[in-house]
Amino acid sequence: MNSTVLIAVGVLLYVILYHTYGRYLRKEVVRESDAEVPSKRLYDGVDFVPANRYVLFGHHFASVAGAAPIVGPAIALAWGWLPALLWVWLGNIFIGAVHDYLSLMSSVRYDGHSVQWIAGKVIKKRTGYVFAWFIFFVLILVVAAFGAVLGKLYVKQPAVPTAYIFKIFSAFFLGYLFYKVKMDFRLATVIGIVLLILSIILGEKLPLSASYKTWMVIFFIYIIVAASIPVHVLLQPRDYLNAWLLVGGLVIGGVSMLLAFSSVKIPAVTVYSAPIIAGKATPFWPVIPLIVACGSLSGFHAIVASGTTSKQISSERDGLFIGYGGMLTEGFLSTIVVVAISTYGLSVLSPEKTALLTSGAADFAKNYIGAAKSVGGPIGIFSKSYAEVANAVLHLPKGFLVILASMWVASFAMTTLDTTNRLARYTFAEIFEPLKEKSRGMYDFLTNRWVASTVPAAIGIGLAWSGAWTMLWPAFGGANQMLASIALMTGAAWVIRVQKSKGMNVLIPALFLWVTVSLAMVWYLFVAVPTFYAKDPVKAIVLAVMVVIMLALNVLLIYDYFKPEKELEAQLEAEKV
Repeated sequence: MNSTVLIAVGVLLYVILYHTYGRYLRKEVVRESDAEVPSKRLYDGVDFVPANRYVLFGHHFASVAGAAPIVGPAIALAWGWLPALLWVWLGNIFIGAVHDYLSLMSSVRYDGHSVQWIAGKVIKKRTGYVFAWFIFFVLILVVAAFGAVLGKLYVKQPAVPTAYIFKIFSAFFLGYLFYKVKMDFRLATVIGIVLLILSIILGEKLPLSASYKTWMVIFFIYIIVAASIPVHVLLQPRDYLNAWLLVGGLVIGGVSMLLAFSSVKIPAVTVYSAPIIAGKATPFWPVIPLIVACGSLSGFHAIVASGTTSKQISSERDGLFIGYGGMLTEGFLSTIVVVAISTYGLSVLSPEKTALLTSGAADFAKNYIGAAKSVGGPIGIFSKSYAEVANAVLHLPKGFLVILASMWVASFAMTTLDTTNRLARYTFAEIFEPLKEKSRGMYDFLTNRWVASTVPAAIGIGLAWSGAWTMLWPAFGGANQMLASIALMTGAAWVIRVQKSKGMNVLIPALFLWVTVSLAMVWYLFVAVPTFYAKDPVKAIVLAVMVVIMLALNVLLIYDYFKPEKELEAQLEAEKV
């Protein structure tokens, strides 16, 4: 097998399924309409602002991607390139993209409300309320983790923060051209792309060094401001530039691997249970979703789709392109990660590490994670492999390519950081909605966008500052996939109970995901957590409690789904959404 075949198969698979299965979902399940969307009907100039479909695609993709579609598939190669690719492709098309599309469109039909609010509407009120608190916790954890990861990245690679700062100023200028000058969209796009390229070049020429805690202070101020100002000022134009960063990177990587005709150097399949989590034999199923995450499916996507994206979409016709197409694009990014490392990953390792990986499939599974750590972990082995193939085929400078690959991670992670804080602001406001009638003054104060942005930012950056987030983060994979399970079950409930559409093609993947995630979390509780206990008993106990709570929530979800409130059933029958 070689890189050309794998990339070609991936492209064909995504294009064909987008135009067949995707369109089936649009016509038969969602039943797209010409009704006025929330961004226009509820326009407020801050959160509800219609966006060009390409601009919004950039925001949506950059917010949901983060580092996960690179890190997850890179780790999953311990099982071999074939299992990793199959989970990315099949999970993408039949679970992840469906999950994202339904989360977006159900939110559009419910005035841009969140997926947890919709769960309370179509399943049970308590489901939505408990779901909201759980999501708020997850969002704070994402702020903490991404803040910490970015802080360390900025310290180690001072060229990256410089490039990002120049990109921020470029985004402000591009937004000015779009919305104030009203320049021709194509001309403004060309100017934006030139500024983006200059940002990367200036980053390499003018590195900016600062301490970890200095970056934490900067992040704290930045994400409060970015989460509170109108979306068209920074969020939309910046993420449109991110989309071109993505397109440029995907084109360079995709074309390089199509023309490379490089043979795959790692085993197609290693062992069923590779030593991945806590050094323990980790079974491919059911644990694979906890590893690949966003590269295939992610609950965080539902929060973004029903949080910021649904409030900016200009037409229901854009939903398939942004929701379903965005997830497929993320899958193609993960495909490039898998193929790049599979064909060029060994060439970036030392001879000693390479020898450990080429003596057999079982030895590859045993030694791969450690070998990757020697070159900077999953991100390091990908960025260096990506630079190798693009340099060999297109003769582009390796230094520029490594910064470009790192900018993928930094740009998407930074976007995820401040978008997450905006989403936490929305969730915070929804949690305190019961105060609206009891104490309007307190409700108005707590839900003020500056106050509601400061609370999650303070807690999240505080956890990053102290390092306490590392105690909670190991449970994030399970929490994220549990979110996907709840969101997809919510989508199935909306399709069956509200849309009155054919719901089995949504319900079956939803139930499969629920079973998979539940079993994965049981495995994590009884196999991985005891390993942590030997090293750090407090951390292990905290993780065990969190996993038990998540399992209980998952059981509560499935119970509520099949035993909805009678009042809710009657209400849904009476409503015409």
